[in-house]
Amino acid sequence: MKKTNVTEPFLPPLEEYVEYLKGIWERNWLTNQGPLVAELERKLQVYHQIKTPVHCITNGAMGLSIALRALGVEGEVITTPFSYVATTSCPLWQGCTVKFADIEEDTLTIDPRAVEAAITPKTEAILATHVFGNPCDVEELQKIAEKHHVALIYDAAHAFGVTYKGKSILEYGDASMVSMHATKLFHTVEGGFMVAKDPAVSEKMEWMRRFGHNGPEKFHGIAINAKMSEFHAAMGLCNFNHIDEIVSNRKEICQRYNEELENKIPTSEYGSLTPVKYRKASSRNYSYYPVLFKNTEELLSSVKDLNEYNIFPRRYFHPSLSQIDDFDSGDSQVPTTLDIANRILCLPLSNNLKDEDLEIIIKTIKK
Repeated sequence: MKKTNVTEPFLPPLEEYVEYLKGIWERNWLTNQGPLVAELERKLQVYHQIKTPVHCITNGAMGLSIALRALGVEGEVITTPFSYVATTSCPLWQGCTVKFADIEEDTLTIDPRAVEAAITPKTEAILATHVFGNPCDVEELQKIAEKHHVALIYDAAHAFGVTYKGKSILEYGDASMVSMHATKLFHTVEGGFMVAKDPAVSEKMEWMRRFGHNGPEKFHGIAINAKMSEFHAAMGLCNFNHIDEIVSNRKEICQRYNEELENKIPTSEYGSLTPVKYRKASSRNYSYYPVLFKNTEELLSSVKDLNEYNIFPRRYFHPSLSQIDDFDSGDSQVPTTLDIANRILCLPLSNNLKDEDLEIIIKTIKK
């Protein structure tokens, strides 16, 4: 029996990818700012309707690390404990210190009130995650960042194509990173891209991703290698031809989940299943389908039953990052995060999800 994972990569027809490979062979240009990377960056910029230059990179974690350095962040960073490990490990890897702020109970994004309470004279940046593509309270976070003169960086790993109040979510904050890893809605096998509002910071990001080169023999400063290859860009360009199909298919699956599980999603809080509330005036990209169980026991029971059918949902995000020894000093007060992390489960969602597996998932959850 084929294993059904929480997500599976979309792969375009092989012949489409081979056509791009032929061009790479003819040009013998494999990396170092090749024409396919440049074309992908243009398409990403147009797709997101932003004026800010797009900088493609090897992976999202490099994007967060470069954003921190380009903005000169070296001290304390306030971030969310409800995110993928990279959101915390990147600032720590850069030598920063991390302080966790709790999340909102309904949207699961970082709570601006908790951020405000956590700020100290040592704070240099806020690093917030648009969880499952659900936008943070960008307006309140912007007010806090401006009030305290700190940088505002968004981990937008899940937020490909998301808008808020008619604008790309990438228009908010000082810098954002979007992941294009194979598990994401839109992928380049491995990869990501980053943007910055300030042209000077954007320029820094550009040379920081390519060893700091300022011509063949001069250098702007200390940098690293985070360039995307032509092979990865080729996959991205192929997938662009199918992005509408990808989003549409995932939307249909989400609507099916909604319809079939609506009797299990009561209006009262903490019922058998509780939906995640997506922020008003924001669009959805259908990158994940998270549900909240009443308790851990019900969650684990459902996971066990699904595993027997070779179906593997995932406990995004468990455990809370505040529970990882290397990440936290032990003094974080994040009760909402700890509660949510114990009860949340992302159900399988991909273009490869078969109807029969969807039926099994729904029937099992309905138990």
